[in-house]
Amino acid sequence: MASLLSPPLNLPLNKNDGNAGTLVMKTLSKRDYMLFRKNGRHNVQFPVIKSKASAETDVLAKDSVNVEAAEDRDETELLLNVIHDFGVVGVHHVGILCENLERSLHFYQNILGLPINEARPHDKLPYRGAWLWVGSEMIHLMELPNPDPLTGRPEHGGRDRHACIGIRDVSKLKDILDKAGIPYTLSRSGRPALFTRDPDANALEFTQVD
Repeated sequence: MASLLSPPLNLPLNKNDGNAGTLVMKTLSKRDYMLFRKNGRHNVQFPVIKSKASAETDVLAKDSVNVEAAEDRDETELLLNVIHDFGVVGVHHVGILCENLERSLHFYQNILGLPINEARPHDKLPYRGAWLWVGSEMIHLMELPNPDPLTGRPEHGGRDRHACIGIRDVSKLKDILDKAGIPYTLSRSGRPALFTRDPDANALEFTQVD
C-alpha cells in the first residue's frame, strides 16, 4: 500500500517531434506506476505527450481531459481490484494493552456494558487477557507492559491514536460517564460523538450511527 502513496514518478523519454533535442517528461499516473513496478521498466510502454505548435494547444488540452478521465476510471478499477484481491471483509478485533485486567474489565464490562466472548481462549497465550464483544467485532484486552507514556497525552482523544465504536445514543453514554465520574470530550466537528479514555489512557471514540 505504501507504494500507492509514493510521489509521482517522472521518466525522461526521448522523443523526436521535429524539434532536435526535445526531451519529453511523462508523469506516471498511479496505474502506470503500478504497472511499471510490476512488469519492470523495460517491459512497459507509456504514452508520450508530444510538444506541438501553439496552434494545436487547445486541441491537445481537450483531448487531454478525455484521456485523463478515462485513465481515472481505469486507475480506480485497478486499485479496487488490488485492494480486494485478498478479500477484506472487516475489522476482526482491536488489541488494547492494560496494566490490570480486572480494572479494565470493570470499565469495559460494568461501565460500557461490553460482554465477554467466552468462546475465545484465555489460557493459550503467555499473558492474561479477555475478549469483549463490540457488536460483531471484538476488543482484545492484553495485560502486558505498555510502551506508550500514560501522561502527556492529548486531552482530546481525537488527536491521539484511538478506536472508534459506533453507538445508537451518545447522550445516554454521556449520562453514564457523568455518573461514573469519567471525563470525556465532544467531537470538535459538532457531530454526535465523544472521546474518552480507559483506565490505561487508551483513547476511545463513540460516534452515533443510525
